[in-house]
Amino acid sequence: MAGLGLAAPAVWAAPTKKPPPKPKLIALDPGHGGHDPGALGYSGTKEKSVVITVARDLVQQLQAGKYRVMLTRASDTYVPLRERVARAQDAKADLFLSIHADSAGDKSGVTGASVYTLSGRASSEAAARFAARENSADTVNGVALANQDEAVSAILVELSQRRAQGQSEEFAGLILREGDGLLQFHPQPRRSAALVVLKAPDVPSALFEAGFVSNPEEAGWLASPQGQARFAEAMSRAIRVYFARQAGV
Repeated sequence: MAGLGLAAPAVWAAPTKKPPPKPKLIALDPGHGGHDPGALGYSGTKEKSVVITVARDLVQQLQAGKYRVMLTRASDTYVPLRERVARAQDAKADLFLSIHADSAGDKSGVTGASVYTLSGRASSEAAARFAARENSADTVNGVALANQDEAVSAILVELSQRRAQGQSEEFAGLILREGDGLLQFHPQPRRSAALVVLKAPDVPSALFEAGFVSNPEEAGWLASPQGQARFAEAMSRAIRVYFARQAGV
């Protein structure tokens, strides 16, 4: 056969299968911790304790949905703001959700959750006060914004966030949509401010303020199994829809 100049038969090879994509990684950031209690509320309620508890419930919901989850703090420890962002970036998180609660001081009637995304200018006076209280260090890409004038700071924020900002806004909107009927929102639930933990330029990010620990009823609800379960359900729904949209499903 070889003398007749016939080519050797081709060897069939099975097509190589691409490995399945890794499950999406969500970075959950329970605010404050350690020597920093965060907002102090009714009957000594501490923000740091409330948010770590609701974050743990959400971890269970997300892992049941086959997501990977990391916590920027898993115990009552203090983690600087920039390090929280860095941990999410180092792990190559696909989404970052910072979880907080607020206090209205002696205005115990103030209630309701809200969602923050990054903006160079606060959406309201209340948002500006919240950002000022939460930010202990304000940097973007290693540049301290506190040392820059407002115009330069605005440019740095805009350039670092342009790619992820649209995704962050979409995710924030989904939290409000999927939380409708499950969570009680503030009359003005959509907010923006120059929050340090939302400044990772490569990770879509939102901050969820779960409610006011200064309100007795809301503080009790946030500490209850029912309240925590509803929070976890609303957030897991929003995250599931967000990633489905990103995949074009």
